[in-house]
Order: sequence, then structure tokens, then C-alpha cells
Amino acid sequence: MIGYLKGNVIHSTAESVLLDVNGVGYEIYCSGAAYARLIAKRGGEVYTHLQVSENALTLFGFDSMEEKELFLKLITVSGVGPKSAIGVFSSMSANDLALAIANADVKKLTSVKGLGKKTAEKIVLELHGKISASEIMSANGETSAPVAAAMSADDEDSVSALMNLGFTRNESVNAVKKARERGAKTVEDVIRVALSGM
Repeated sequence: MIGYLKGNVIHSTAESVLLDVNGVGYEIYCSGAAYARLIAKRGGEVYTHLQVSENALTLFGFDSMEEKELFLKLITVSGVGPKSAIGVFSSMSANDLALAIANADVKKLTSVKGLGKKTAEKIVLELHGKISASEIMSANGETSAPVAAAMSADDEDSVSALMNLGFTRNESVNAVKKARERGAKTVEDVIRVALSGM
């Protein structure tokens, strides 16, 4: 598996670069961030994922490991192929994608060209709750940890309920945490106390 490459750009198209790595040219379909950086600097490093199909071996390139990991999660969603997924990363940053999924922001996802409402809803349904705390914090430009690394199932239920009422994930997580600190025990109590403080 080819997971990382570093070299010079010797050719580019609207969606891919040809990267010369020690005399071997690798054609890489890049995310928007990786493409912009490689073109601007005429080369550099790129994190890659090799997609193997019956008819082809295709390399996809990313600006960071976090971006690559989000791509790998995205292509687990039924109906989202690697070409569609790389298109998402050409339209929005990994941070924006992580935040859109965490906040169940279907409208934001459907702003991506070629991504319909049903597919966007499927992405949220299948990946909501699978986006890590660090990805959400990165999406908000935060360095401290307002989101717990792991939440109980009851707390996740409480967070989901608050998000269904229109609050963001971070707002919901913080409200649930404060409700717990105030002594709320059951999911119902947590939601009631959380709402009273929002």
C-alpha cells in the first residue's frame, strides 16, 4: 500500500497531479488543500490512499493524515465512492466536513456539487458519532478539549436529543457535561437541566 509520497510536480490537470518521486511518476487525484499546496510549491509531500478496483489502481492524495482518515470514513458510506469523496474534499476542508457531520448539517453537505440530499443524509446517519473529539475540535480551531474523548451511551443519547432541537454538537456536549456536574442522573434529567442552562 502506498500511504505517503514526496516529490516534484511535473504535470497537472484540473483534478490531479503527476508527482515525480525519484524518477517514478505517480498520478494522484488530490483534495483541494493538497492540490493547492502541491501546485503552489511545485511539489512536496502528500498522504495517499491506493484504491484497488477490477480495472484500475487509483491514488488519492491528502494534505494531512486527518484529512485522509476522514476520507476513509467517508468511503465506508454506501453510495459514496472514492471519486465522489475526493470531490467533497475539493469543495470543503476536512475541518468543515467534520463539523458538518458532527452537527448533522445536511444543508452544508448538499452544497457540495454532485452530493444530493439523500446521500448527505446517509453520510450524517452513518458517520454521526464516529467523528472523533479531536476532529471536531480541529474543525472549530480549538486546542483544549471541550468534548470528552469518550461519552457514555446515555450522554450520547442526550447530545443527539439536544442536536435534534437545533443546537450544535459542541453546545450539546458542553450542556450535557454541565448537567452532569449539576447532579442530573437520567437522560431525561440531563436533557431538562441542559435545556434550562442553554
